[in-house]
Amino acid sequence: MSYLEYSVKYTPTGLRKVLYLNWALVILLTAVASVGFLMLYSVAGGRFDPWAAAQMKRFGLSLSVMFVVAMVPIWFWRNLSALAYGVGVTLLVIVDLFGAVRMGAQRWIDLGFINLQPSELMKIALVMFLAAYYDWLPARKTSQPLWVAIPAVVILTPAALVMGQPDLGTAILVATAGGAMMFVAGVHWAYFAAVLTGGVALVSAVFRSRDTDWQLIEDYQFRRIDTFLNPESDPLGAGYHITQGKIAMGSGGWTGKGFMQGTQSRLNFLPEKHTDFIFNTLAEEFGFIGAFSLLTLYALIIVFCIVAAIQMKDRFSQLLTIGVAMNFFLFFSVNMAMVMGLAPVVGVPLPLVSYGGSAMLILMIGFGMVQSANIHRPR
Repeated sequence: MSYLEYSVKYTPTGLRKVLYLNWALVILLTAVASVGFLMLYSVAGGRFDPWAAAQMKRFGLSLSVMFVVAMVPIWFWRNLSALAYGVGVTLLVIVDLFGAVRMGAQRWIDLGFINLQPSELMKIALVMFLAAYYDWLPARKTSQPLWVAIPAVVILTPAALVMGQPDLGTAILVATAGGAMMFVAGVHWAYFAAVLTGGVALVSAVFRSRDTDWQLIEDYQFRRIDTFLNPESDPLGAGYHITQGKIAMGSGGWTGKGFMQGTQSRLNFLPEKHTDFIFNTLAEEFGFIGAFSLLTLYALIIVFCIVAAIQMKDRFSQLLTIGVAMNFFLFFSVNMAMVMGLAPVVGVPLPLVSYGGSAMLILMIGFGMVQSANIHRPR
C-alpha cells in the first residue's frame, strides 16, 4: 500500500485530529504573536488603536484558518500545489499590471477587506510546488540537468516578477527559499557552486552598471547599498533609518529601559516603528534579554518543525515542512540583520510581530499545512 493510499484509508477523524495537532507549535506561534501585540500597544503610546487591536483580530482569523487548513488531509494540499503555484504567478502578473502603488512600489491588490500581497502567497505556493515536484521525481533524476532546469525556471519566474514591482528583498527571499528546497531535495552541490560563482559575477555587474544606460537596479536600491556600507555618511538622509535603529538597540543595554519607556519610538525618532523596525523597539524597552528571548521563540519554532519533518514518512510532507521552516527562518533572520545594520534595508517585516495582514495570514496557512502533515502521518 502506497503512502497516499494509506493516508486516504487511515485518515484520522473528529477529536483524534485535534489531539494530533502539534500544540507546542501552536503555543509558540501564539507567544510570538503576543510579543507583537505588546510592542504595538507600546509604540501606540499605551493604546490598542490603531495597531494592536487590529493585529489581534488578524491573528485570531489567521489562527482559525491554520486550524481549518490543518484538518484537511495532506494529500489534498499536495494535489493542489500546481494550482496554487499557477494562481500565485497569475496574481503576480495582475499586481504588476493593476496593483495598488504605495511608497513607489506596486505590490498589493486591494480586495476591500484586505490588501493582498501576492509575493507573500508565492512564498508558500513555491514551497508546495517544489515539494510535490521532488516527491514525484525519482531520486536518481534529481541532479540530471533537465530535471534541475525545470525547478530553476519555476523559481526564477516569480522572483523576476517580484523584482519588477520593484521588491528586491522579497525576490531574493523567494529565490533563496527555492534554492534551499532544491538543496534539501538532494540536488548536487556543483550546481550551487556554479550559481554562487554566477552570483558573484552578477553583483560585480550590478556595481559596474551604476550610472550607465544599462543600470541593472534602481537608484534607490543603490542608495540602500551605500547606506548599508556607510550609514554615517548621510545620518539625516539615507542613513537615518539604520542610524536611529542602532541607537534604539544600543540604548536598551542588557535589561532595557522598561515597557513603554523607549524614547526612540515614543519620540518618533525610530522610523517604521510598528512594522520593519519593531525589533529595535523591543530591544530598547526590554534590552538584550528581551531580544534574545524572542530569538529563542523563533529558534524553537524551527526546531519543532525539523523534529516534525523527521517523524514524517513521505517525501512531500518532509520537504513541505522544511520549506515552511526555511521561509520562516529567512523572514526573521533577514529582518533582524537588516535592522542591526548587518544587511541592507530591504523592507522585510518581522514575522508575527510586525503590523500587517497578508504576510501573517499566508504564514499561518503554511504552518497549517505543517500541522496537516503532522496530523495525517502514519502512526
